[in-house]
Amino acid sequence: MFKQFTEHITGTQQYLLFSLSIFMVFFIVVSVLLIRLKKQHVEHMSGMPLNDNTLETEKNMQP
Repeated sequence: MFKQFTEHITGTQQYLLFSLSIFMVFFIVVSVLLIRLKKQHVEHMSGMPLNDNTLETEKNMQP
C-alpha cells in the first residue's frame, strides 16, 4: 500500500511529505520529553517567576 502511494509522488508532493515527517518527528520527540519530565522540575520552574518577582520587590522596598 505505501509503495503504491510513493510511486505517484511528484516534485511538489515530496516537500509535503518531508514537512509532514519533520512535524511528526518533532511531535514525537516533544511528547517523549514531556512524558519523561519530572514533576519536581515542573513545580520548580512554575514557581520561579513568582519567586523572582517577590525577591526584586523586597530588594526595591528596603531603604
